[in-house]
Amino acid sequence: MFGILGGIGPHPDDVAHMKRTADRLFGDQYRWSVLGAGRNQLPIAAMSAAMGGNVRVGLEDSLWLGAGKLAESNAAQVRAVRKTIERLGLEIATPDDARRILALKCAANVAF
Repeated sequence: MFGILGGIGPHPDDVAHMKRTADRLFGDQYRWSVLGAGRNQLPIAAMSAAMGGNVRVGLEDSLWLGAGKLAESNAAQVRAVRKTIERLGLEIATPDDARRILALKCAANVAF
């Protein structure tokens, strides 16, 4: 987790270091995402997206939507990170895309 005491720092060089390390260890045979805590959540997500990674946001990791602004929901954080990703000129995966990328079963194919 980026940006918490005892975790890795929130600097862009820290994110790049983790990506370089994963590249060295796994080549191109992995999918990656980041988790930024607190005020670092959205900036870390933007760094990951810009470097080709996936993102994760949610109230369990940060209560903030921006400087001094509490997020009212997970959905608000998702909207914020989506806007950032689109401003970077990147495409958002649909739920079906994400299932395919991650080789997940859809609800109709599980025994719940």
